[in-house]
Amino acid sequence: MTQDGHMSAPVTRVPGDVLVHLRRARDHIDRHFAEPLDLEVIAGTAGISKFHFHRLFTAAYGRTPAAYLSERRVERAQDLLRSANLTVTEVCHGVGFSSLGSFSARFRETVGESPSEFQRRWGMDGPRIPGCVVLMWGLSEKTASEEKRPDAPSS
Repeated sequence: MTQDGHMSAPVTRVPGDVLVHLRRARDHIDRHFAEPLDLEVIAGTAGISKFHFHRLFTAAYGRTPAAYLSERRVERAQDLLRSANLTVTEVCHGVGFSSLGSFSARFRETVGESPSEFQRRWGMDGPRIPGCVVLMWGLSEKTASEEKRPDAPSS
């Protein structure tokens, strides 16, 4: 709503100079999908207020930031269910969902079948990476990326 009480028009086109900020936030989601992310943190990455960011992101990418994050998590879950020797619950938590029920519902909505059905159908034929290796790799990747950050505390 504008200051004079009228409803503001929905954003239909995102200015080019704002896209770089939206891409930075989208890249942040892509890199940190398994971590708890909220709209304020993601919008802060773009340097935009969370409400304005939500409108601009949705206009630019055709989905809300939460939907985009959920899609990234489900995509990564598909990879893990196909290739890793992990339970559905381990995959659920490994990709950033806090509830097995919401993970399963979102997975089914996106993929068209439950995570366990997907794992049975697509994960049986290929080589399986031991779950401990996947979990260790995830931890070492996080540590390595933190060490490369210029603002990371030195030991």
